[in-house]
Amino acid sequence: MKKSLLIWLVLGLLFTLYLIIPEPQLPPKDLPDSPKSNLNDDTRHMEDVIAYYTNRYRAEVMPYYLDQMDNSPFLNFALPNIVINHPPEFAETVFFDTKQSYYLEEIVHPFKSTLFVNGYEWENDVFTSKSSRRQYVQEFEGVVYNSKVTLRWINSNPLIRIAIFWAAWGILLTTVKMLIAEISYFFRFIKNNVIK
Repeated sequence: MKKSLLIWLVLGLLFTLYLIIPEPQLPPKDLPDSPKSNLNDDTRHMEDVIAYYTNRYRAEVMPYYLDQMDNSPFLNFALPNIVINHPPEFAETVFFDTKQSYYLEEIVHPFKSTLFVNGYEWENDVFTSKSSRRQYVQEFEGVVYNSKVTLRWINSNPLIRIAIFWAAWGILLTTVKMLIAEISYFFRFIKNNVIK
C-alpha cells in the first residue's frame, strides 16, 4: 500500500510541476504583415480579445499560433496541446452574438489555458451566397483584406489550478481506495458464500 501511495504522490508532484511551468505569452505575438484592429466592432473593447486584418488564410494562421503555443519559455519545455475545431456558429458564444466566422479553432493547454482563433474569410463564407459575399469584404484603413483573424485567450491562476488539482487528486485517491475495498469485500463474500 505504501508503494502505491508513493506512486500517487510522485504522479501528483509531476502534474503540479506541469501546472506551474510558465506558458507562452498570451496574447501571442502579432500576426505578421497584418494590422491590428482598433475598431470597437472587432473586439467590443474586451480585454482578452484582439483582431487582425490579414491576407493570410487558415492554412497559414493556425500553424503560426500552434507554433507559438507549443513550448514554455522555461527551458523551451514542450507543452501538450489539444486542438478543437468548433463549428463557426460557436463564435457567437465565444466572442459576441454578431461575430462573423468561417472557422473557429481552440488551442488548449489542458488544465491551464486556451486560445480561440476565429477566422472570417469573406470570400469563403458558407452562410452567404456567392453573389452576396462582396458586401462583407474586410476593409481596414482603406485597404481590402482577404480575412480577419480574431483571438480570445482564457488563462487561469496557477495557485487556483494547483489547489483544485490537489483537491481532486485527494478525492481520486479516496475513491480508488474505497472501490478497491468494495471489490475485495465482494470477492470475499462470493468465496465464502457461493463457492463451497
